[in-house]
Order: sequence, then structure tokens, then C-alpha cells
Amino acid sequence: MKRQAILVGVNVNRNQEDFEYNMMELENLANACEIEVRGQVTQNLPHMNRTQYVGSGKVEEIRLLVEEAEANLVIADDELSPSQIRNLESELDCEVIDRTMLILEIFSNRAKTKESKMQVEAARLKYMLPRLVGMREDLGRQGGGVGLNNRGSGETKIELDRRKIEEKISALNKELLKFSEHRKTQRKQRKKNNMPVVSLVGYTNAGKSTLMNSMLDTFQDDSDKKVFEKDMLFATLETSVRKVNIRDGMRILLTDTVGFINKLPHHLVNAFRSTLEEVIEADLLLHVIDSSNPHHEEQKKLTEEILNQLGANGIPVIYVYNKADLCGLQMPSVQDNCIQISAKRKMGLEELTNMLSARLFADMHKCEFLVPYTKGEIVSYFTENSHVLFTDYKEEGTQLIVECSGLDAEKYEQYRVSQN
Repeated sequence: MKRQAILVGVNVNRNQEDFEYNMMELENLANACEIEVRGQVTQNLPHMNRTQYVGSGKVEEIRLLVEEAEANLVIADDELSPSQIRNLESELDCEVIDRTMLILEIFSNRAKTKESKMQVEAARLKYMLPRLVGMREDLGRQGGGVGLNNRGSGETKIELDRRKIEEKISALNKELLKFSEHRKTQRKQRKKNNMPVVSLVGYTNAGKSTLMNSMLDTFQDDSDKKVFEKDMLFATLETSVRKVNIRDGMRILLTDTVGFINKLPHHLVNAFRSTLEEVIEADLLLHVIDSSNPHHEEQKKLTEEILNQLGANGIPVIYVYNKADLCGLQMPSVQDNCIQISAKRKMGLEELTNMLSARLFADMHKCEFLVPYTKGEIVSYFTENSHVLFTDYKEEGTQLIVECSGLDAEKYEQYRVSQN
């Protein structure tokens, strides 16, 4: 049966416009779960009601709206305590969930790989764990001891459930650790290749996956490597890594990660922390911002706060103001570390790659090498990872004139031809 919902929000000392946008975002989250929104009730309060989230008068208003709209679900914009959920469900006679549960459901529906499914399940269980108390009426105590003196009261059903959940979380964490170790090994291998890593970060639905696909189209011509993209919240949960040849001999690894959102559950951030380590290890961040969204500056600030929590502060950033075509902004427009583009229309990509080249390949050196024929792998390396300007075959070996990084010039110093 399709779910019909009433949205409920409490504005606690927030700007009214920001609060209204937050409620609109909650509706978008509900739509992402294929929940039909049939109305909403909001209230301005100095603080949330501890027992029912909203005031008693508003509870009655919600109850009447639920009946009138024939809704079977109420969604609160804030994370609720077990007692708040229980009290509201008792008064409203329908299911009550909060924003966190809604986001967890979206992640659960969108997770495709084994790792992302396990990450979401770990987050869900961690969310459930402190909410076991009082969630069911039949959690009676198992009797312990003999006769009139009940010396040992035994485990409660709640304690059994808690122990099972803790064991499940522990098992999931052990499995996730294997994925994390595998990813660390992959990162070490990439570092050996001296290939810069660029991470796409930003608010959900800002256009990160579209930008990655446009760059693959423009510079790789490899449709098989495209990532999933769609105009919806949290279209991408899995971290994707693609090699992009932005210039001759200038290759980067471009990574696409899960997007962020306001009030993103910390359980999810913690569960996806190993995946988000790709961001921490990046040489450069492309912070993609939906410039057509009137609240894009708030989204930018929130993304930066989460990145700081992850430990990504200090990594150089290029701010990519995407969807500039939807709001009539000049494209492409470059100013300092900011650029306005349209990823969908592939406008501004050339200027963006110029920025990438200037920041990542500023130490390119023009070098001449004479590589013995027995070291053919070095020639292959330069062909793959540098811009080869000239090649000749001498009696002593292969003569190369290349533009390469300072690291590569130092690494293969013994084969360099001294310049007089």
C-alpha cells in the first residue's frame, strides 16, 4: 500500500526562509522514498517539546489533518526520541518516523554494492540500539532464581535484543574493515604511480556524477566507464574512481563520492567514513555547488563543515558553481579558485581542466632521458604518465624528451642526459 504522509516541523530560532527550505527538502526526501505528501504542520517554538516534539494543540491539529487527508504516516523534520515517537503514535494512531529514518531508508533503497549495503545496515542498527527501551510492550523480564527469593532477575528481552544488535554491528564492522584495508592498498598503488587524485564533493544532487560523466565524455571517450546519474537526492552512494587524461601526459584519478545533506545522520557519516577516506587522501577537491539553488551558499557551508569533521581541511579546493545556465550566469567564468560551468551542457570544462593543470602539474619539467633497451618499462611509464615530445633510438638505448613531474625527474635522474 502506498504511503501518504503529513510532514511536521518545529522552527527553533531559525530564519523563516531557511526553515521553509528545510521543510521543502524534507518533502523531496519523502518523494525519493515514493511517499506521497498530503500536507504539513509547522510550529515556532523556543525549543522542541520533550514528550511530543510539538505542543499538545499542534498534536490535535496533526491528528485532524491525518484523518482528513487519509494519511497513514507522519514524518518529523528532526530526530525523535523513542518516547516522542511512542507518544505521537499513541495520539495520532498512525506510524511516526523522523528525518533520520527517512534518510536511512533512502540509503537502504539506493545501496547496490555489498559494501554500501553493509554500511547502511551498520548505521541503521546503531540508530536502533539506544531506541530499544520502551519500543515494545512485551519486553517482559525473564524470571531467574528459585522460590520466593528471586535472587537473579535474568536478562530482559531488551538486553537480549541489544546484545544481538551489538554482535551484528561488530560483525559488520569487521567485514567493512576488510573493504577499508583493500581500499588502502589501492591508494598505496596509486601513489606509486604518482597520479594526482581529485575528489568530487558537494551537496546531494549538485551535479557531481554529471560532471564526472561529462569529463569522461570529453577527455576519455569511454562510455563504459560512466557512473550512474539522475536528478534525485542521493543518486550515488558508491565511490567511483576513474582515470581521466586531461592533457597529453597529464592524467588524474577522479573520484565521485556520496553527497551531503542538512542533518545528515552522524551514524551514516561514521558508517561511510572509510569510503569517504578517498576525500581525505585527495590532492585536490572539486567542490561542486548547485548555483541554481537559492540556498547554495548554505549548502556550501554545510558541506565544508562535514569535510572539516572528516579531516579534509587543508586540502586545496576549486569551487565549481554548476548549473550556471539555469540561472543566467556568465559561462565560463573563472575567478581565483571559483569557476561557473554547466556540466550537463559541457560548458566550462576546458577552463576547469586548465585550472586543474595549473594546480596539479605546476612542477612539470622538460627533461631528456637515455633509457637502456633493457629498461623498456621506464619508456612505457613515461609514455603513459608524461607528455613525450621526442623519441629516437640510439645505439645505447631510447632517447626521450618529455615533460614530466619533478618527482619523476628525480626518480629517473640516473637516466637523464645532462644539459650543458
